[in-house]
Amino acid sequence: MNTRHVTSLVAAGAAIVMLLSGCGSTGTSNSSNASDSNIISVYGSEPAHPLFPGNTTEAGGGKVVDQLFAGLVTYDAKGGIHNEVADSITSSDNATHYVIKLKSGWKFTDGTPVTAHSFVNAWNYTANSANKQASASFFSTIEGYDDLQKPDVDPKATLSGLTVVDDNTIDVKLSQPDSAFPVKAGSHAYMPLPESAFKDPKKFGQHPVSNGPYKFVSWQHNHSIEMVKNPDYKGNRVAKNDSLNFKIYTSPDSAYADLRGGNLDFTNTIPDTALTSFQSDKSLKAYNEPGGNTLTFTIPEWLEHFGQNEEGNLRRQAISMSIDRKTVAEKIFHGTATPAVDFLAAPISAYSKELKGNEVLKYNPSKAKELWAKANAISPWSGEFGIAYNADGTAKNWVEAICNYIKNTLDIDAKSIPMSTSDEFLSNVDSGKMTSAYRSGWGPDYPSADNYLVQLYDSSSADGKGGNSGNYKNPEFDAMMDKALSAPSTEEADKYYQQGEEILLQDLPAIPLWNQNATAASTSAVSGVAFDYGGGPVFTALTKKQ
Repeated sequence: MNTRHVTSLVAAGAAIVMLLSGCGSTGTSNSSNASDSNIISVYGSEPAHPLFPGNTTEAGGGKVVDQLFAGLVTYDAKGGIHNEVADSITSSDNATHYVIKLKSGWKFTDGTPVTAHSFVNAWNYTANSANKQASASFFSTIEGYDDLQKPDVDPKATLSGLTVVDDNTIDVKLSQPDSAFPVKAGSHAYMPLPESAFKDPKKFGQHPVSNGPYKFVSWQHNHSIEMVKNPDYKGNRVAKNDSLNFKIYTSPDSAYADLRGGNLDFTNTIPDTALTSFQSDKSLKAYNEPGGNTLTFTIPEWLEHFGQNEEGNLRRQAISMSIDRKTVAEKIFHGTATPAVDFLAAPISAYSKELKGNEVLKYNPSKAKELWAKANAISPWSGEFGIAYNADGTAKNWVEAICNYIKNTLDIDAKSIPMSTSDEFLSNVDSGKMTSAYRSGWGPDYPSADNYLVQLYDSSSADGKGGNSGNYKNPEFDAMMDKALSAPSTEEADKYYQQGEEILLQDLPAIPLWNQNATAASTSAVSGVAFDYGGGPVFTALTKKQ
C-alpha cells in the first residue's frame, strides 16, 4: 500500500467541506500496444489476490491497482487532496451526510461510462461480507454496514446509506460522524468498477477493466504484469511513459542484479546486501528520502500466552523492550530507517515522540526480564517464540536480528520462520492461519492517522474485514477513534488519535520497530523518479532516454 500524509480534511467536523468544486523470475515486455521507446520495467512481486481494488491490501497488488484505477480524489506529494473523478464532495450535518458530484466524460477502458452506479456498485460489493473483500472495513461508517456483516447476508444486499441520485450524483448517509471520509475517497477500496466486474468477477480479477492512467494488457503469473498508457484518461496523473512492465521477482537481490545489468529499469526495493553500497554505485541513480512506511511485527490474539489480558500484555511489552532498535537500524538499515516512537510515521500530523507509555519501545533488557518473570508467575512459559516472514522480501536479516535479541534477553527459544513467497505468506496472514508472530508494516492508502490506526487496530477492521489481521479488539480504543472522527479540527482529532495510541502502547497488538525511508534505484537512462507524500514511487513520472 502507499503511504500518505495527513491533511486538514481529516477533521472537517460539522462544517461543509468542498473539494475543488466546479518475487524469482523476470518478465519481458511483449506488448504491441506501446512504443518500444519508452517502456519502463519496474520491480514487482506476485499480487496476493486477483486485481479487485477492494481486495488489494498489499504492495504487490497495490502498485498495480494504483496505476490502473482512478477514484474520486488523488493526493499530491505533500499530502494535499485534489479532485479526480469527483467534481465536488460536500459535507453537512456534522460530517454524517455527504453529497458527491462527479465529472462527466470519464469512461472505462472497455468504453463504458464511469457513473455514480460505477462507484456505488463497487462500494456495495466491497462492503458486503459475502464477497470476502479485504477492505470491507473502509465502509464501516456508512449506514447499513453492520447488516452486511451478518453471516447469512444476501450477496446482493447493499449499504442503506448509499443512494444514486442521478448518473453524476451520489448521496451518502453515515451512521456516525466521519470527517476522514473525503480523504478515504482516493483509496483502493473506493475505486469504481464497470458492470463486467460483477458479471464475471473471476475473469475481471485476472484481466481488469479500469479507468486510470494505464490500461491493462496481461498478467503472466509469477512472471510479469504489463500495462500501457490509457489515451482516454482524464485525470491528474497523466503518464509520461508509454508502458509499465512490472517484472515479478521472488528475490530483491535478483532484481537488483538485473538493474545493475541493465535488464530492469527501476526498483524501490533495495536488498539488505546493497544498502551500504547502492548510493555510491556510479552505474546507477540512487534515491534515499524520508518516507511514511512503518515496520512492525504482529503477535495475533489467538496465540497461547498472548491473549488480550495481563499475561499477554506483559509478554508483549517484555518482547518489545528486548529489542535494540537503534543498533539494528545502524547495522542492517544503514541510514534508511529510524527507530519507531509511536504507531505512526513522521509525516503524519498526529505523530508524537511524547506519548505516555512509549518507553516500551526503548531497549531495556533488565525491565524486559522483569516483565517476563511477572508473566511467568501468571502462567509459566513453554514452547518457542517465532516470527514468520516472506523470504522473497527484505525482512530476513532484521527478523533474525530481533529474534536473537529476544532469545538472549529473555532466555527463550526464539527463531525466524521463512515462508517462500509473499503470496504464501499473505495468504496465511489474511486467512488467520498464522501460528506464530509475523512481519507486518503499513504504507497507508490515504493521508490520515485514521488509516494507520482505525484500519489496522479498530474492531471494525478485524475478523477478515480489514487490516486488523491479529484480531485485536479493545472498545476503549474504538471509542477514541470515534471521537477523532467526530472532532471539529485536525488539532482536536490528533489529540484523540494520540490517546488511542497510548492504549495501543499498553496492549501492543503489533510491535512498532522502525519507520522506513523511501529508497530506490534506477539505471542512468531513467529520469523523473519522484515519490508521493508517503514515499511510494510515482510510476507515471518515469521516463527513459534511448
